[in-house]
Amino acid sequence: MSNDGNGIQRADFAAIAQWVQAGARVLDLGCGDGTLLKYLKAQRGISGYGVEIDDDSLLACVKNGVNTIQTDLERGLSDFENNSFDYVILSQTIQAVKNSEVVMREMLRVGREGIVTFPNFGYWKNRLQIARGRMPVSDNLPYEWFNTPNVHLCTIADFERFCGERRIRIVERKVLTRGKAVTVLPNLLGALAIYHFGS
Repeated sequence: MSNDGNGIQRADFAAIAQWVQAGARVLDLGCGDGTLLKYLKAQRGISGYGVEIDDDSLLACVKNGVNTIQTDLERGLSDFENNSFDYVILSQTIQAVKNSEVVMREMLRVGREGIVTFPNFGYWKNRLQIARGRMPVSDNLPYEWFNTPNVHLCTIADFERFCGERRIRIVERKVLTRGKAVTVLPNLLGALAIYHFGS
């Protein structure tokens, strides 16, 4: 799920690239068409793999020149040894996995550090739609309630509490709205959260 479905680079790509060291080994979980890995290869000279289950996305990865393994990340990452990668990325996918806790734990087993991005359910426009009695639909949450792949929507406050309770160390956080950094009241004013974390 590393692009917007139209092949257009997302705003979070540049933020992710700032945290990834040049030449790093990267694993992108739920990599979609491989656009993020292709971007990181061009910008940071990384090497790595994508993990994806969808057949059409796998074909798109091949077209983008991205090495991809077809597997269900819900089953864990047993194909990978401990500390196989410098970074494991879960970009706008955590809300679509059934067991976020297992996936986060596996990310830190397989990689030295992790990067997660997700739509902030606490964003004021989402809250306004809920106050009007409707499930939110927006750029970052483009699905209707009946066709959404999202099973675990969360807010910035929820994610930080989750990490704190599991002793997951947050290295850095960036919050964006329409590609611009949000520093004041991020849980209310931020549409997209990006976290860099470690054990």
